[in-house]
Order: sequence, then C-alpha cells, then structure tokens
Amino acid sequence: MAVAATLHGASAVGIGAHRYEDNAATREQPWVRRLILGVSLTFFILFVFMPLVVVFHQALSKGWGTALRAVTDPDALAAVRLTLLAAGIAVPLNLVFGVAAAWAIARFEFRGKELLGTLIDLPFSVSPVIAGLIWVLIFGAQGWFGHWFIEHDIKIVFAVPGIVLATVFVTFPFVARELIPLMQAQGRDDEEAATVLGASGLQTFWRVTLPNIKWGLLYGTILCNARAMGEFGAVSVVSGHIRGQTNTMPLHVEILYNEYNFAAAFAVASLLAMLALVTLALKSWVEWQANRPAPAPLGNVSRRS
Repeated sequence: MAVAATLHGASAVGIGAHRYEDNAATREQPWVRRLILGVSLTFFILFVFMPLVVVFHQALSKGWGTALRAVTDPDALAAVRLTLLAAGIAVPLNLVFGVAAAWAIARFEFRGKELLGTLIDLPFSVSPVIAGLIWVLIFGAQGWFGHWFIEHDIKIVFAVPGIVLATVFVTFPFVARELIPLMQAQGRDDEEAATVLGASGLQTFWRVTLPNIKWGLLYGTILCNARAMGEFGAVSVVSGHIRGQTNTMPLHVEILYNEYNFAAAFAVASLLAMLALVTLALKSWVEWQANRPAPAPLGNVSRRS
C-alpha cells in the first residue's frame, strides 16, 4: 500500500540502496539495471505521462477560448467551489482524527488496538460506491435516520453534508496511516524525557511530538487533500448530480463527457490534473525537506571552531 510507505521508510530504503550499489559484491549487473529502469520508464510513459498529456491536448483542442469558457462556466465554478469546500472540511477532520488515532496506537496499550488499526484501513478495502451507499442507507429518505432528518427539514443525502461525509470516509486513513509507523519507529523516549523535566501534556505535544512528526503529518495531509479533491465514486452516490449545487469537479467532468462536450470536459479535467501536479510538487518538497540532514548543533560547531 503506497500510503503506508512513510517518509522515513523511503529514506531508509534509499540509504539501503546506496549501500548495496557502493559494494561491488552486491551491485547489480549493468544490463539488469538498464532492464529494470527501462520497464519502469516504459510503464510510467504509457500509463502516467501519456494520459496526462492527452488531457491537456484535448482540453486545448478547440483553442484557449473554448477551454477558458469551460472552466469559467457558472456550473464549473460551482463545482470548483464545492470541491474545495468538501476538501476544506474533510482534510482538517481527518488531520485531527489521524493524529489522535496514531497517538493512541503508537503510545498506548489497550484492548482492541489491533481492531482499531484494521478499521482504519477499512476505506482502502471498501469500494467507494459502497461507501456512498452506506450514507444513503443511514441518512437517505428510507434510511435509519432519514425520517427524523426529513421531519426537521435537514437534508444530508443529495446535499453538501452528504458529500462531505462521503469525502471524510474515503480519506479517513491517509493521515493516520502515515503517522502510525512513524510514531512507532520514534518511540516514546523524547516525550518521557519532557514529562520527567516537568512539561505538561500539551507542552510535550507542541514542543516534542509535533516537531518530530511534522513532515509525516504534512505528507499525509497532502495525500488526503489530493484524494478529497479527486474522489468520484462515493461522492457520485450521495450527490444527486444537481448542476451548480451538488456536483464536484469529477462529477462535472463526467456530465460534460456524457453530453459529448469533450473539449469542456477535458478543460475541467485539466484543472484536476494541475491540482495533481501541484500536489506532486508539494509531496516532493516535503520528501526533500524530510530527508535533508539535520543541521549540526551550535555547540558542536563552536567546539570545532
């Protein structure tokens, strides 16, 4: 599972690879390296790079004017706003949950710990369509609580709250799964030392725990945000596909494509692709920051000088 690969895990893999490459006894043959690199690059070009190029090519196939009109259409702008709103609510909620769940699993021993770890992965194993149906069964007109919400004139399904709930569900594990192995690897020594020196629980979290997990936390948040903005299946079930009201960007792209308005569909899709590229750039920057060697303590520098 790609998300489970932590920043520190990736760094350790890189260090291990350098160690084997520097040793003639364990270094791979040149033809093996070229074969593996060739297969990797071929797959990347065929299944990642070319589709991305096709999206931008089709978006501009009828000129910049058509593409600009498509992305500034009132329905498209409403889809962009709803996508940002859903992500803006779901990501902070998952950030709080992710930190709490990671803290509980990495720091505490309690009955049901393994079950909690398994349940965190549930959204990865459940189809997004089923995730959407879950909310329909709970809050829909015929659902468990549907009548109560209808009587109180509260609309969950086929409205913004349902879209937010579906987005929260599918992005549930990203922050937690990034932090759990990181916090387990770091251990509790620093926090116990802070507690022994008199720091309160909140001081320990802000001054010890958070600095230690900040890059992993940012990495998980970026992945969570990327999934929130690109989610289709779960949101499609609970949205109702109402133009200008409950359509997110992926749903708006689908509607335009089904109407054979290909240039407009790819123009809006290019916005999602650009968001993905920005996400990749941020992810690479976080990985670079996390893998940078820590600066030498000032005391060591002064002693050397």
